[in-house]
Amino acid sequence: MSLSPTHRLLCACCLIAAWLLLCLWAWRQTRQRHAQQNQAVRDLAAPITNRTILVAHASQTGQAEALAHQTAEALRQGGLPTRIAALGQLNLPLLRTYPSLLIVASTYGEGDPPDSAAAFVDTLMTTRGADALEGLNYAVLALGDSEYPHFCGFGRELDTWLRDCGATPLFDRVEADNADSAALRHWQHHLGLLTGRSNLPDWETPSYRPWRLTQRTLLNPGSQGDPCFHLILTPPDGTDALWQAGDIAEIGPRDARGGTLLPHREYSISSVPTDGAVHLLVRQMHHDDGRLGLGSGWLTYLAQPGDVIDLRLRTNSNFHLPADDRPLLLIGNGTGLAGLRALLKARIAAGHHRNWLIFGERNAAHDWFHREEIEGWSNAGKLQHLDAIFSRDTPSRKYVQHHLLEASGAVRDWVQAGASIYVCGSLQGMAQGVDEALTDIIGVQGLATLRHDNRYRRDVY
Repeated sequence: MSLSPTHRLLCACCLIAAWLLLCLWAWRQTRQRHAQQNQAVRDLAAPITNRTILVAHASQTGQAEALAHQTAEALRQGGLPTRIAALGQLNLPLLRTYPSLLIVASTYGEGDPPDSAAAFVDTLMTTRGADALEGLNYAVLALGDSEYPHFCGFGRELDTWLRDCGATPLFDRVEADNADSAALRHWQHHLGLLTGRSNLPDWETPSYRPWRLTQRTLLNPGSQGDPCFHLILTPPDGTDALWQAGDIAEIGPRDARGGTLLPHREYSISSVPTDGAVHLLVRQMHHDDGRLGLGSGWLTYLAQPGDVIDLRLRTNSNFHLPADDRPLLLIGNGTGLAGLRALLKARIAAGHHRNWLIFGERNAAHDWFHREEIEGWSNAGKLQHLDAIFSRDTPSRKYVQHHLLEASGAVRDWVQAGASIYVCGSLQGMAQGVDEALTDIIGVQGLATLRHDNRYRRDVY
């Protein structure tokens, strides 16, 4: 049926009006984006403090930018001043003025940077030198898709470049496969540690299972430090719970028995599936005002043996064992022994006995966690070298990094023999000290080679 001239005119007017509306919307979007970019430039130039964190994003489809804004908002909720900008808006002099940098970076195509970060790559990432960004603390959330061969390629490249320029990681790179919710919660966990706030809300609540707290044992009565507990949690009836040594338990703490579910906390699992239970090593933490820590208070005081604990197992592939029987050097302090204990259990079960444990705590008389078990492995030849370092038992406050330097020849021999190095425990002090000691022993390039070959792995917090 043909339209009358009047109807044709009306249709044409409607199409023109729709086109004009679309143009108006596009113009307003462009204007809004330009205004945001100009505001970001002004914010970057505004005065900062030694607590200000710069959050940068490299985004192709908008996902990295959205997560960067969520990251900045979480930091603000935790009381930290923040600035946010696209990676392409940054330059070297500007980066040198900031104490801390968090980057959310997506990978495009075959491991390439997003278009918005091309200028950053072409101008800044050609800069090299161990002092170029000395004094800058940083962390990277790398977004990618494991279906592609260069998974998280640009995020990994950024991480390597920042290390090569002398920047210090706040924590190890977090990789999110298709914005995996568990990886994003791990990123949020570190944001909570940065702010010192354990009550930052989860962006997405984990899907917990009802595990049961069956045993809780105080391991360090009389210690100078806070109480430390060995906990055993059993899975729900009929559940065949599986995990690997190196994996993480996400716990949903509560404010009271039967109370409100609170933001999740993460703990290294210190057992293997053949133990039939998840074992944890948890130190009871206290805030300055005397309040118990969110997760540790729940697990070590509020919850009682027999109570149900909300728990989710999360894979932590960066801390899984190599499949072969290469030598393994395991270094940790405090409750970091938890993750190392699981690795040793798995290695021994596989018949791989070329293991070396360097563990540090306060006093041998009170803080030698799982001593009988570990010394039993050593006496049976399943642990070739065992060095327990107790800082309060020596007048010079000796720590694991000092022992590494004293054993530099043996460490170098193990590395040359193909050893992998695993570090678990506190980021501040221990992990940084181990980094520096290893750099002294095998050199900057030697440590870079270990990282490149995935022979240097850390679970630090």
